[in-house]
Amino acid sequence: MINQDTIVALATPSGAGAIAIIRLSGNSAINIVEKQFKSISGKQLSKQATHTIHLGHIIDGDRTLDEVLVSVFKNPNSYTGEDVVEISCHGSNYIQQEIIQLFLRKGCRMATAGEFTLRAFLNAKLDLSQAEAVADLISSDNEASHQIAMQQMRGGFSSEIAKLREELLNFASLIELELDFAEEDVEFADRSQFKDLVDRIILVLKRLIDSFAVGNVIKNGIPVAIVGEPNVGKSTLLNALLNEERAIVSEIAGTTRDTIEDEISIGGIGFRFIDTAGIRDTKNVVESIGIKKTFEKIDQAQVVVYLFDASDFKTGSSRFKVGIEKIKNKYPKKPLIVIANKMDKLSDNESVSIQSQIKNLTLLSAKRGNGVDVLKNQLLGFVNTGALRNNDTIVTNTRHYDSLLKALQEVNKVRQGLETDLSGDLLAIDIRQALYYFGEITGEITNDDLLGNIFANFCIGK
Repeated sequence: MINQDTIVALATPSGAGAIAIIRLSGNSAINIVEKQFKSISGKQLSKQATHTIHLGHIIDGDRTLDEVLVSVFKNPNSYTGEDVVEISCHGSNYIQQEIIQLFLRKGCRMATAGEFTLRAFLNAKLDLSQAEAVADLISSDNEASHQIAMQQMRGGFSSEIAKLREELLNFASLIELELDFAEEDVEFADRSQFKDLVDRIILVLKRLIDSFAVGNVIKNGIPVAIVGEPNVGKSTLLNALLNEERAIVSEIAGTTRDTIEDEISIGGIGFRFIDTAGIRDTKNVVESIGIKKTFEKIDQAQVVVYLFDASDFKTGSSRFKVGIEKIKNKYPKKPLIVIANKMDKLSDNESVSIQSQIKNLTLLSAKRGNGVDVLKNQLLGFVNTGALRNNDTIVTNTRHYDSLLKALQEVNKVRQGLETDLSGDLLAIDIRQALYYFGEITGEITNDDLLGNIFANFCIGK
């Protein structure tokens, strides 16, 4: 599947900028660039050492396209394992396109999405899970997702899976050897040691599978629905959390007719806040649609923040208690934070009184920003960041999660077989299947369709 042709693409974001980087990879990369590069010092690129940078001009016949820096990486010591050249040019759209079009005319082909990283995988510079981590690293937008992607790209997850697979493979080899000597009734694989290994593999697989619950929300952000009756300060709270005027704030009830979403990082974790339409009985058709969407967003959210106006307490109204119970009854399994907003309108005695009536109540004044930090700490409390602090392996990829579940299913079959003294030939079938799913994660077992699906999600220059 490894193509021997030379590919070219813009490695930096498209559009004008100070600097742009154009990347080439392939057997002819250095030779193609050398013919269009005029070094300031008269050097020939093909005679230069790997990992060196050279100043000069890209020329097209008699035309000078730009003054550039050319970085040379010779195989196999490059990202793709092939000869790689990176050209740092000025970031004009015109210059970028002129240089790329020049190399296309000289024998290069435009790279497809993720083709540089695909070549790195096919040339054994990265395994498949490390290659996927490259895409996760590029898309990481908070400290936690960045940390997980870096750990995976460095091989933390791969090495753990590879170690399990190697140990299982060693016993599988002994089981297979027994099959060759079936007539002599010999046993090469110690069944008690094998059972201990299987038990240990099951524990590790369960830990990795359980980590996906945390890893998935860290990677994709934790959706938090801000709900409550109209005019209780939901939009003001969203603006206070984001530290900007993201939502329209008005004294008119029902101002927010549609959901407004934005994401911020709290303690290195991404939270996606959803400001929803106020929940109330209304005959307004448009507002009714907004309220319907509110409940849809609550269904999708992992945490619900319920706001009520603290001044309702002064008037003796119990509407807020009814609203709280309604949310609790409708979504009994969702984490719920109940907030009394506009606390600046209550006296100290009234604040104490309202807290005595509602357990775990958070006091807040969104308009003044009081209590916002307390809310942020509460939200962080819903995320188990212990694994991050301990640098444990965390699974964030759905494909890996699916393969781990299937591997666990097969390893459980192996354990059941050992407990029932299943014959070696039948044990071998389940072991091979477990090894297959381990190999799927790192790419030791793969197919073109799988690779196509994975690398199609990459950007072109990576």
